[in-house]
Amino acid sequence: MSDNFTQAIQKFKELLGSDAVITEQTIRNNYETATYQTDNKVLAIVKPASREQVQQCLRIANEFHLPLYPVSTGLNVGYGSKVPSANNCIILELKRMNNIVDFNAELAHITIEPGVTQAQLYQFLQADKSNLWMDATGSFTHHSLIGNIAERGFGHTPYGDHFAQVGGMEVVLANGNCIHTGFGRFPNAKARGVYKWGVGPYIDGLFTQSNFGIITQITLWLMPAPEYSQTFYFSVKKHEQLAEVVNLLRPLRLNGTINSAMHIANDYKVLQSIGSYPWDKTEHKTPLSKAHLKELSKTWDFGAWNASGALYGSKAQVALARKLIKKQLKGKVKKLRFIDDRLLKFAEAIQKPYQWLTGINLSEMLKIIKPVVGLTKGVPTNAMIPSTYWRKTRHNAKETTRKNTPEQDACGLMWLSPVAPTDGQYALEIWSMVEAVFSKYQFEPAVSITLITERTMDCVVALSYDREIEGEDRRAQQCHDELFKQLTDAGYYPYRLGIHSMQGLPEPEADYQQFIASIKQAIDANGILSPGHYDS
Repeated sequence: MSDNFTQAIQKFKELLGSDAVITEQTIRNNYETATYQTDNKVLAIVKPASREQVQQCLRIANEFHLPLYPVSTGLNVGYGSKVPSANNCIILELKRMNNIVDFNAELAHITIEPGVTQAQLYQFLQADKSNLWMDATGSFTHHSLIGNIAERGFGHTPYGDHFAQVGGMEVVLANGNCIHTGFGRFPNAKARGVYKWGVGPYIDGLFTQSNFGIITQITLWLMPAPEYSQTFYFSVKKHEQLAEVVNLLRPLRLNGTINSAMHIANDYKVLQSIGSYPWDKTEHKTPLSKAHLKELSKTWDFGAWNASGALYGSKAQVALARKLIKKQLKGKVKKLRFIDDRLLKFAEAIQKPYQWLTGINLSEMLKIIKPVVGLTKGVPTNAMIPSTYWRKTRHNAKETTRKNTPEQDACGLMWLSPVAPTDGQYALEIWSMVEAVFSKYQFEPAVSITLITERTMDCVVALSYDREIEGEDRRAQQCHDELFKQLTDAGYYPYRLGIHSMQGLPEPEADYQQFIASIKQAIDANGILSPGHYDS
């Protein structure tokens, strides 16, 4: 190692303590491993416990010209996990910064640090009995809330667009300076945290999907629990009906009848959520045939496309919305069902007789329905995590894994996440490209589409495989790259990127690129913060 690195490590140890500075190769290996092939190496891991220590870490990095790559809890699974976007970085892990800094139950907002997880916030709100909800993703319960917001992730409730619920930030810039956005820059501002725009330029978005600074605090808006909520779901028999489903739901989303995120998942996606690849039924052949898929869909009662959403308000408001949805979907979808807590308990009580009478495995379906209903109420869950083990031949998703993380168990997973206007024509075009490319490379095309705003849908494509099979990493990357190019050539750009795709976008307009480069140069002249992250 160079003298620069040795001196920097010594300074990090003096600042943080030896236990918070890690150079052992066995531990670094974990930070160099994702759910697909990566080559970038990690020099060390440093773990600050406060904003002031983050500032000092950045100043040390600038002094010795060593690149830092911040992660919160490092659970960016399918997009790169903890692996840095450039080679030979020092990981700045923010997990120790897990304080709930401030909470206002009356105005429904909370200020948190990057190490605060979904489970931690949920437990805090439950203990406080404030009657406030958070919004949860389907990812790990110990996933960082700020980490998800920094990537502009989304969830399930009316507060599902997570970045839209941010009332202000504390950010440490790449040069070590600290700023507060919105009215936060005025210490006596009464509307701090509740009026996100502040006065003057609005800059919060500059610190999401960028490498301009490190978010060390966020004020997050919470959702007052409604008097009543009800989840609904339905399916359609044919993949060709996707366009009609999107177009039927669009006016309901636009006029506010449905005011939460609305999810549409295909049969492969539902099956991956239920369990692992049915190796016994397929004689260990891949990909899963349409005949086997059809057989399994009957057992678990799902269709080619399966939609779910939720209604919120007073019982009268929910009843009116339910009436409008029934009218809009009548005769056009299969088995439109509405479910609340009481009906869920009844389903649990009759699951065995129901299976005897119908042949449908209600017990297994409830394992998915219950967590989905919980997510519509801001209850985090790990129920979806076994889907990352879909193609694993050595590990059944229901069994205890060797190391209990997808990365260390060599699960293969890449995400592609194109965005489009909420229009059935676009949904069908994206699906056609996904189906064709996945068929070419022999993977199951697991797709979910989320009507995340009134006008926009995010399409998330899961590319799942077993990294322990020789050649699968290469084949998966080829599949990803071909589909990524087809999508962007057709105008479907991703809402977020993994480290495997950050250099894959077409060149943006020159003036935009120059603007971004100017900001980077102004606050990170040494280029030490997350080099290559979102290609800046």
